[in-house]
Amino acid sequence: MVTTGTAPQSPDLARLLAGHRPQGPVETADHARARALVDAPDAWDRGTPLHFTASALIVHPPTRRVLLRWHVRQQAWLQVGGHGDPGETLPLDIALREGLEETGLTDLTPWPDAALVHLAVVPVPASPVEPAHEHADLRFLLATGTPDDARPENPASPLEWLTVEEARERTTEENLRETLDRAARLLG
Repeated sequence: MVTTGTAPQSPDLARLLAGHRPQGPVETADHARARALVDAPDAWDRGTPLHFTASALIVHPPTRRVLLRWHVRQQAWLQVGGHGDPGETLPLDIALREGLEETGLTDLTPWPDAALVHLAVVPVPASPVEPAHEHADLRFLLATGTPDDARPENPASPLEWLTVEEARERTTEENLRETLDRAARLLG
């Protein structure tokens, strides 16, 4: 279900951000930075100091478990997601594609709906091939009905199904803990 938009300022991105209500001062500041980025011609370009990414916390609602992935570059347990491919500008489609690529799960669907769950500007350390930069990460929840079908895309990036509390303990990222807390409230 990958659909590509025509420009970074696609109405879908603008509408997504306009409809999102940030929670707290950190997300409010991140939201303001992201909204200012919407009209930039290179808003999704990974070569810019701040650019959009899209990610998702995959959930299995019947068991109230979430799926985390070991991220080698960040050296942390994180949600799935990443950069848009060239020409991609629809955040949910990017999150769905990344979820499929990183887990092999073919039944991912927005849960409980297609709303943005969390927006976080996160720092990314420099690597041998790119300087330090920031991601304006647009986060969704995606559900699967087949959690046992999850397979890592490579041996260096294992996946783990965890309770929300186990996931909160496993991750070192405070912004992901906030996403997990929001997921917990929706999981009931």
